Amino acid sequence: MTTRLLLLGAGRSASSLIQYLLRHAPTENWFLTVADANPAHLAPVLAAHSEYARAVPFALEDEALLDELVEQADVVISMLPAMLHAVVARACVRHGRHLATASYVSPEIRALHEEAVAAGVTLLMECGLDPGLDHMSAMRAIEHIRARGGRLTSFKSYCGGLLAPAAEGDNPWKYKFTWNPRNVVLAGQSTAKYLENGLLRFIPYQQLFARTETLAVPGYGEFEGYANRDSLSYRTPYGLDDIPTILRGTLRRPGYCAAWHALVRLGLTDDTVNLDNSEAMTWAELVEAYLPVSLVPDLDLSVRVANYLGLDPTGEEMGRLNWLGLFSDRPVGHANGTPAQLLERLLSEKWQLQPHDHDLIVMQHLFGFELNGAVRSLTSSLAVLGDDATHTAMAKTVGLPLGMAVRRLVRGEITQRGVLLPVGAELYEPILDELAADYGIVFTEEEN
Repeated sequence: MTTRLLLLGAGRSASSLIQYLLRHAPTENWFLTVADANPAHLAPVLAAHSEYARAVPFALEDEALLDELVEQADVVISMLPAMLHAVVARACVRHGRHLATASYVSPEIRALHEEAVAAGVTLLMECGLDPGLDHMSAMRAIEHIRARGGRLTSFKSYCGGLLAPAAEGDNPWKYKFTWNPRNVVLAGQSTAKYLENGLLRFIPYQQLFARTETLAVPGYGEFEGYANRDSLSYRTPYGLDDIPTILRGTLRRPGYCAAWHALVRLGLTDDTVNLDNSEAMTWAELVEAYLPVSLVPDLDLSVRVANYLGLDPTGEEMGRLNWLGLFSDRPVGHANGTPAQLLERLLSEKWQLQPHDHDLIVMQHLFGFELNGAVRSLTSSLAVLGDDATHTAMAKTVGLPLGMAVRRLVRGEITQRGVLLPVGAELYEPILDELAADYGIVFTEEEN
């Protein structure tokens, strides 16, 4: 009997997922429907697999079409923007169809748990990279420590989507977009919460990029990490309710955070106010509008910005801002936008991944634990390089774990219903084993 898979959304992170599903469709007896706003770009990919795959046009606002597609499927995979998953999840529960995504559990989806259980539906969430591989790899390490009799005292976990060293070139930010640019621009815009030595800690957005930690990843040098959202919410799923220190964060190359902090202080990451600006307004004019009236207006704009922010006019932070073109006569190109929208438009050009570029995914877990009366530490690191600008490391590490989870869901190996995270050994062990054996995606560990 053929199992009907429905993939909603085929954006930049879906390439490896689609490749995985097509690879296993003949042997697993799947028929894959890929529903996307612009399905034409899928034709070259699906042409050789027409007997078990098709592409159809889709817009989420067409609720009748969503209902029809979900009803025709057995398992739904959503790669749509996270804010749209709740609508899809409700359709899945309504039609008794399983759902798998790579996105965080939202309050709206969490509220569907009991209804999904009653309908016999699994809503399998957070099965991508971060969230996803972070859960799986951390839980494997945590359970190994516990199995030896260890007691966890500290857990820090960092992840970043970056550029391979060879692709950094003369880009002083050492960064380009490998996933949704809007999410990058709006990153961290809520207070970060974590625990440090049993004490609750908060970092407001205004200070987030000024408080970083330096980490070293074998073979790839140093990175800086800043805290993510609500680290406290991971205590219960990981079974770490009593742990004194827990923090989750994002990785960037050294220097990125200090320069981004300057953008935050200027107000250019604000997404709450429309500026009533003209499309022809230049970046220099926009930045000028954010400065107080100058007592020395004849000074160069970049110097006045540096003075305003308390930065060295010839320092690295100002060099990064200048490289973006913030002090140029380039038009912002978008009328009545928010500062964040205008910045996203600029960065989408400056940070566009080129066909010859290779990206890099870095993840690192740092565990502190007590074993036989001694204080020990374990560092677990992952580095994955992209093949090209299509089959990126981001696409691999988001799409492959999700595809593998779907494979096990279809096989009936996942029997739990309702909202589910990949924190159980019955799910993370086979996925981590398959990633290592078939794709060389392996965590390396160092214990002291």
